[in-house]
Amino acid sequence: MSALTLLLPPRSRFDGQPLPAGLGKALGRGDRLPDGQGGWRAQLQRHIGVLPRGWPVAAVTRQLDAGDAALNAWLRADPAHVRADIGTGRMLACGDLDLSLEEAQDFLRPLMPLFGDAGYPISAPVPDRWYLMLPREARLPPFAEPEDVLGDDLCDHLPAGDGGRRWRALLNEAQVILHNHPRNAGRVAAGKLPVNSLWFWGGGVLPDHVELAATAVFTREAQLAGFARLAGVRAAALPAAFAALADVAGDVAGEVLVDLRGQRDLAALERDWLAPAQRALGKAVSELVLDFADGAAWRLTGGQRWRIWRRPATLAG
Repeated sequence: MSALTLLLPPRSRFDGQPLPAGLGKALGRGDRLPDGQGGWRAQLQRHIGVLPRGWPVAAVTRQLDAGDAALNAWLRADPAHVRADIGTGRMLACGDLDLSLEEAQDFLRPLMPLFGDAGYPISAPVPDRWYLMLPREARLPPFAEPEDVLGDDLCDHLPAGDGGRRWRALLNEAQVILHNHPRNAGRVAAGKLPVNSLWFWGGGVLPDHVELAATAVFTREAQLAGFARLAGVRAAALPAAFAALADVAGDVAGEVLVDLRGQRDLAALERDWLAPAQRALGKAVSELVLDFADGAAWRLTGGQRWRIWRRPATLAG
């Protein structure tokens, strides 16, 4: 691989964790790039171009999951857990609720008449990604992405105005159905979160054109994998560490994009990825870019090791 870009979580996730000495030295000697826009979507959009402009996640992941997205518009209606609060509710989980496919189908069964009568059939080709099928010409209000809603007052993120009224009503009815679903008693007894809500987001149709600068992508996340596949770019599962990546991507010409946004332990990130990738600079890797979800980024090369006059830096820059 000639260039390696690591997609990383926001730096704030590592607050309170000691900065490894090797990483501080590398940041101090590396090139701090201009800050980009913060946020998960903005981070991906630095690497993915979509025409027409938009971010139709539901159609993209539906194509990845089922291969049938071309003729319709799609909206994600992912399973969620909302905790009742005074006068409102807070979303504590969305999508990743450790559902089996059998559980997902059981939860869907009483929802099918609700959404079928509304003209939006609901389905779940995989347990944690549920979809509404819409006419291609459907006009949708803006929907907030789950990352922006988690932990917040749900009411602050519901679709507003006349365009959102129908979706607010559908969500309320779906919440009543899910709250009373017998499957939830078993989930609570097993120590799992009950599925008591949905979250609508990511609506749109398949894009006409998707472009990635990278020639290979390694990720566990369906959204990035889906866009990569539409761009004709190799998308594969994320290896456990850089050593395994070198084995499977060593012959890739061009940029390799590695999705490490799920990392939470800075010491483990340094041990498994950052330190070995830095050792490969000037050999298997020509340059290493660290792209954080808050918009901060650094470019590291082998020649920077001679900048011995520079002091170590912190993640704060």
